[in-house]
Amino acid sequence: MASERFTLDPGARALLHDLGISVARVLRRARLPAGVFAQGPVTMTIEEYYRFWEAIDAEADDPDLAARIGRALSVEVFNPPIFAALCSADLRTAAERIAAFKPLIGPVRLDVAADRDGLTITFGWPDGPPPPRLLVVGEFAFWVALARIGTRGEVLPTRVGMRGAPAPSAALISYFGSGIVEAEVDSVTFSAADAALPFLTEDESMWTFFAPELRRRLSELTASDTTAERVRAALHERLPAGESSIDAVAAQLMLSPRTVQRQLQAEGTSYQAVLSGTREGLARLYLSDRSLTTSQIAYLLAYDDANSFYRAFRRWTGVTPEAARLLAAGR
Repeated sequence: MASERFTLDPGARALLHDLGISVARVLRRARLPAGVFAQGPVTMTIEEYYRFWEAIDAEADDPDLAARIGRALSVEVFNPPIFAALCSADLRTAAERIAAFKPLIGPVRLDVAADRDGLTITFGWPDGPPPPRLLVVGEFAFWVALARIGTRGEVLPTRVGMRGAPAPSAALISYFGSGIVEAEVDSVTFSAADAALPFLTEDESMWTFFAPELRRRLSELTASDTTAERVRAALHERLPAGESSIDAVAAQLMLSPRTVQRQLQAEGTSYQAVLSGTREGLARLYLSDRSLTTSQIAYLLAYDDANSFYRAFRRWTGVTPEAARLLAAGR
């Protein structure tokens, strides 16, 4: 994740009020200053951001809170990048724009894939502890709300999948149109027809007004990133899609492969070293999840087959993936 700090817009305070949740109690639970919203947008670390969402979940004590959040979302509680996205022509365009500026507003990267079967938005979270369940389901609810606000229609996703999916409930099924299914990655999919429905909020002149400022803020956010950090962040998105080549990563960074290699060399590393280190870190994280098989982990790391993953893991650690899993479990 390129940035270690993210902006929580003051609109969150209005949203909590609309949900009947005490802002003061949430901040106290999250161990955040009581006056944190007094000075405008709030900047949080990943840990603080997660604590904030965990505190909301604990304070509300409502398994259907994500559905309530989705129904409570309105233009008034959206921050500038989201409001600007509503100026888009349709959901697909809005998703592509939000993906570009998401680092400004949350610790998650978005991978947007569109084809004739539909629009899929996949979420990539930072290394370390998994995100709070409410944050993940709340992200799903946000996309449904965005589609409905933009089109003024009752848009429903065709599939919602996540790791550690919550138990189905009438409220969640009513909001999403179906239950959230267990999946290897967190993602929400809309039909191609719904992704192309015109946004009645489209206003290209407003987008033209917002875009330069958003780009300026994004460039400030990433200005201090090393090339290795940017490559690592891109790999977190590309590997689950089966892409590990420098060409794919360089294209995402809008650089040539030669430039990426040259900049990495200047930092004392190489593309292969960053790729290997990223795969090793992700492999250790995935192995902590007992629901993932080694074949599935190999797939998530963009290896051609499980044997290639086995050989690489033994080269990194001196043990097999199964042995590492047992050692981590204290057996």
